[in-house]
Amino acid sequence: MSGPPIYLDNAATTRVYPETADAIASAMLEAYGNPSSPHAKGLEAERLVKESRRTIAALLGVSPDEVVFTSGATESNNLALKGAARARARRGRHVVVSRIEHSSVINAARDLEDEGFEITWVDPDEAGCVRSESVLTALRSDTILVSVMAVNNETGSIQPLAEIVRRVKEAAPGALVHTDAVQAFCKLPFQPGSLGVDLASVTGHKFHGPKGTGALYVRKGVPLKPLMGGGEHERGLRSGTENVPGIVGFAAAARISTAQGDKARERWRSFRAYMIDRLLRIPKTRLNGPKSVEGAGAHILNVSFGGIPGEVLVQALSQAGLYVSTGSACTSKAGEPREGSHVLRAMGVPEPFLTGAIRISFSFMTTQDEVERACSIIEETVSRLREALR
Repeated sequence: MSGPPIYLDNAATTRVYPETADAIASAMLEAYGNPSSPHAKGLEAERLVKESRRTIAALLGVSPDEVVFTSGATESNNLALKGAARARARRGRHVVVSRIEHSSVINAARDLEDEGFEITWVDPDEAGCVRSESVLTALRSDTILVSVMAVNNETGSIQPLAEIVRRVKEAAPGALVHTDAVQAFCKLPFQPGSLGVDLASVTGHKFHGPKGTGALYVRKGVPLKPLMGGGEHERGLRSGTENVPGIVGFAAAARISTAQGDKARERWRSFRAYMIDRLLRIPKTRLNGPKSVEGAGAHILNVSFGGIPGEVLVQALSQAGLYVSTGSACTSKAGEPREGSHVLRAMGVPEPFLTGAIRISFSFMTTQDEVERACSIIEETVSRLREALR
């Protein structure tokens, strides 16, 4: 391959902005006090946390006291589902969850099943969209919580969240609605308050922030039981000394990414359309998920190449200098892609294509040259592998 390596696994994680790294370094070297300490260094750290909370809240369109900092989306999802279900167990023990959720939501729901809660799993359509009618059908008089993600992390399918929330609130006013907004925040217009959701999970490392940082939006008045005991940090919902450098870097990356807004989305749409046009010319190739611009988060593209196991293709592409994935990084090492992604399986993707899928994902740093070179590498690699696997 000519040229530097191409990183197109940005739905898994991203490289931090230089400005993010600078903000983190400054907080580590200068504002190193404990935010709970009453002396000057502690107050300096507390001020940075407060400023970062205001930044995240403003970008979400919510109040600062509705933002709870966590270690990332996995913790936020667990706190949302388990915290809300346990706090409302006397009102009901029924929870509705879509089948295309991230593993952190699915496994949290399974943990609730072990505690005696009943989960109704909602299937998507063939494009990976969870229809409001399907959610509505799943509701019961004892439903206390509904969880549907904003943008699917494997296919990019955008869920009709506003419609789902409206219909849930009309049919089951006592039910809370949670959304995993990891692939939406800073990449699409997303404000949980205007959507009407009660809980929303976000994380920093998907838009050039540091790993191990995230937040949970908790609408005022929503009761949650914390996952662990300790001090009264984060309004008693998330005990433990705040990760000041991580929080500062999270806020800095969110501010920079959001400022790019429409221009970034326009580039991603162009990249996605270009790749779809080129890659679908390869024989026995299938697009998994929505093709339309309106139905997809344009930074994610999922494609299957019949006859080539996804893991084999990912390794071959890596050797050629192109980095993509078979799906969620949180499940790929656990062996799920060998059986096929649970998301693609729920969508009804045919068996020959189920295990041959790769996910390509763009960042705010991705360039047109990288996209064009990536297509050439994929074309050459697929042709070579098919010849070798005959």
